[in-house]
Amino acid sequence: MNTTQDKVEKLLKERGLRVTAPRLAVLGAIADAQSPVSHSQMLELLGDTDWDPATIYRNLVKLRDAELILVVNRANGIDRYALARTKGDQHSHPHFVCEDCGEVSCLPVELVPAETAAGRWNASVQKAAIQLRGECPDCLDGAEG
Repeated sequence: MNTTQDKVEKLLKERGLRVTAPRLAVLGAIADAQSPVSHSQMLELLGDTDWDPATIYRNLVKLRDAELILVVNRANGIDRYALARTKGDQHSHPHFVCEDCGEVSCLPVELVPAETAAGRWNASVQKAAIQLRGECPDCLDGAEG
């Protein structure tokens, strides 16, 4: 997505949040991430900063409460966050957890079956968490080489 600082500032202001350096950094990193990000992965993405891990965690919680980011996966009891594309976004699609490297990925659209909830059940299903497990393509390629 390659989100600019101006876009991130605008998102924060739209939700009534103060624009702080840690919030800009956390929201920008999640917006640019290719897959859901855990707290420890966020610390790695941010690299050397003056912010302690608790500050980053509090900002993740604040951004989640403001519905700018979502907890989209809880594989192995670890919250993983992604950008909420719209207010009320549920990020409802399957995720893949690699049992070798631990990476959690959003499945590519071409692998996700068409929505089949139809008829009277369509209105009943409000949230789903589908998690597929196995070895990711990178780990499989490494095992073959």
